[in-house]
Amino acid sequence: MNTQFWVVQAFNGVSYGALLFLVGSGLSLIFGVMRIVNLSHGAYFLWGGYIALSIIAATGSWALSLPLAALAVALIGLVMERLFLRSEGFEFIRNAVIGLGLGLLAALAAVRGHFIGAGWVQFAVVTALVTMVFFFVFSRVSIIPIETDVLRQVLLTVGFAFLFQQGALDIWGGNNMDINPPSALTQSIVVGGTYLPLYRVFMIGMALTFGIVLWLVMEKTRMGAAVRATVDDAQMARGVGIDTNRISMFIFALGAFLAALGGVIGGAFLGIYPGLDFEILPLAFAVVIIGGMGSLGGAAIGALAVGLADNFGKALFPEVSYFTLYAPMVLILAIKPTGLFGRD
Repeated sequence: MNTQFWVVQAFNGVSYGALLFLVGSGLSLIFGVMRIVNLSHGAYFLWGGYIALSIIAATGSWALSLPLAALAVALIGLVMERLFLRSEGFEFIRNAVIGLGLGLLAALAAVRGHFIGAGWVQFAVVTALVTMVFFFVFSRVSIIPIETDVLRQVLLTVGFAFLFQQGALDIWGGNNMDINPPSALTQSIVVGGTYLPLYRVFMIGMALTFGIVLWLVMEKTRMGAAVRATVDDAQMARGVGIDTNRISMFIFALGAFLAALGGVIGGAFLGIYPGLDFEILPLAFAVVIIGGMGSLGGAAIGALAVGLADNFGKALFPEVSYFTLYAPMVLILAIKPTGLFGRD
C-alpha cells in the first residue's frame, strides 16, 4: 500500500464524514433540545433524495432541488412535530388527522373484505363514520405529553419511519435511482499526483459552510443563546421567559432540513432506494453518541470518526468492517457515556 492509497482513503472518509455531519448534526440538536428519540430521522434523508429527483424531473435544475427538497422535508418535519410530538394547542387537528387515517384504513379494509361495494359513496360513508367515532373517542381521552415517555417516542417515531418508507415506495417505486449532479461537479482535480473527485470536495465544502453558519447562529445570536439555554435546562429556560416550544419547532425543522439536504447531496454517490433510510439512521446515531447530544462540535468530530472508521474498515478489514465502524462508539461509551462533548 503506497501513500496514494492512504491519501485517497482518508479523503473518501472525510467526505463521507461530511455527509454524516449534515445528517447527524440535526439529530444531535433534536436530541439535545427536545430529548426525543427520533427514529424517523433517516426517512427525512430518504425523502430529501426522492423529492429532489421529482424536482429535477420537473425543472431540470439540480441546484434548485437542493433548497426546495430540504425545505419541503423541513415542512413535513414541522407538521409532524407540531401535531404529534408537541401538540399543545393543536389537539383538535391532531385528533382529526388520526381519526381520518383510521377511517381510511377501515374503509380500505371493508372494501377489500367485500363487506361493501367498491363505490366511492360507500367508501366515503365508511371513512366519515369511522373518523367521527375515533375523533369523539380521542377528544375524550387525556393524552400524556410524549416527552415524558421514551418508549412512546420510540414507538411513534419508528411508526412514522415505516409510514414514510411505505409512502416513498408507493409514490416513487422500488427501483434504485441516482441523482445526477451538474457535469462540472463530475470532474476530478489533481492534488500532488492524486485524482480527487470534485463532487466529494463539494460535499466537504457544503458541510464546512453549514457547520460554520450553524456555529455562528448558535454562539453569536440571541436565538442561539436561547437554544443553548434550552439544551442545558429547559425548565429553567422556560422560567426566564424563553419560548421553548418555539425553539423545539425551529430545531426539529432545522434537523429535518439538514437530513434532507444530506439526502440530496448523498444521492449522487449512494443512490436513492428503499431501505436507505434504515441504513443511514444507525450511522447518524453513532455520530450523536460519539459527539454528545446537542453539540455541533461533537457532531463534527463524531461524523469524522465514523466516516474514517467506515471507509478504512471496508478498505483494510472488509470481513469485520462493522466492528471497525462501531468500535469507536463502544469505546467512547465505555469512557464517557455522555459522548465527547455531551454534558452530564
